[in-house]
Amino acid sequence: MAIHISSETGLLKTVLVHTPGREVSLVNPAIKEDLLFDDIIFENDARTEHLEMLRVFRAAMPADGQVLEIVDLALEAFQQADARHEFVEMMISEFPFENIHAIKDQLLDLEPSKLLRFIVEGTLEGTFNLHPAPNLLFTRDLAAVVGDGIILSRAAKHARSREFLLIRILVKYHPLFEPVRNQIISIGKKQSIEGGDVLVAGHNLVLIGMSERTSFSGLMNVAGKLIHHGIEHILAVDIPKQRSSMHLDTIFTFTDENECVAFPPAIMDQTDNVVHLFGGGDHVQSRQCHTLKGALEELTGNRFTFMKCGGEDEISQYREQWTDGANLFALAPGVVIGYGRNTRTFETMVDHGYTHMTQYEFVEEYAGTGLDPKKKKKIAISFEGHELCRGRGGARCMTLPLLRNPVHS
Repeated sequence: MAIHISSETGLLKTVLVHTPGREVSLVNPAIKEDLLFDDIIFENDARTEHLEMLRVFRAAMPADGQVLEIVDLALEAFQQADARHEFVEMMISEFPFENIHAIKDQLLDLEPSKLLRFIVEGTLEGTFNLHPAPNLLFTRDLAAVVGDGIILSRAAKHARSREFLLIRILVKYHPLFEPVRNQIISIGKKQSIEGGDVLVAGHNLVLIGMSERTSFSGLMNVAGKLIHHGIEHILAVDIPKQRSSMHLDTIFTFTDENECVAFPPAIMDQTDNVVHLFGGGDHVQSRQCHTLKGALEELTGNRFTFMKCGGEDEISQYREQWTDGANLFALAPGVVIGYGRNTRTFETMVDHGYTHMTQYEFVEEYAGTGLDPKKKKKIAISFEGHELCRGRGGARCMTLPLLRNPVHS
């Protein structure tokens, strides 16, 4: 199977997700902040909401489209003893204070499904416990496909480290990732970058947020390697280093090739916070840009429309950004999905020519036929995610696209 991403909005063909399971029910409220959660999630409702979101994906995708569950791929990869052994060794090396070395032999003797349960839930037959990994729900952060290559993220927070080791094992051992194994970009242990900060604006243009989760050194390391791999332009976007805007995609996402939803205080009201990185001999060259919109227009030669998350009212902007109003996920050019509770954001998109459809209306109309990208439509799909929203991540956060059609084909 091919793996290729050349835009944020091309017709979705393959996407990697994780439907929440028992791991979210194992989050103790006393340590929820340590696990990067602001609230606890009710597993049954969150699971139902996620599965309903996937129904929308399948309705939009072509007949050969694939929605892949990361735990299914992990179980397949762990059928190989070498994959299980390497993962255990990586855990021992990465988490020296967890005493995992004491149960090394026990872990190596586990059948694949039980080892996977230990990774996701943190439980080992009642004899040894780690914290669960509830953030596996947010597959976006584990990696980013850029062109024919893949960036392997490195977690900024310890709570997510097991997930980031898991994606490394998948890329190395699962046959799905064979096409990208010669174009892997990774960074050092003291650096961090997460997929929520990487947006593929075009085949030669990538945005990377310098955020709470992506360090300056991690950004520069990845930017240099992307340029070496043939990407001509990187826009480094300096954003507030805070929980509410942990990644660039929490305040800015593409809805179409030249249209975006942005959180005004952190994007539209900012100046001189963007640096253009590009190749120059053996070195990465840089120049400061006045605004993100201006930089995008200059590098693409196209005019961009930035729609305001939360509309014109400042309080609504902050409220809807908090509930992921700017974290939209494109199923095709001009067709996006996001939490229905962000009503002002959807109203703003309607004002810009989008048709608002609920998840049920969209599935009823498109299930069995899929979207025809030749019939250009602008649709903003709202879905119910009242439990999922408690995890502080929207539709883009919960998806890792592996294959999209080119926007121009």
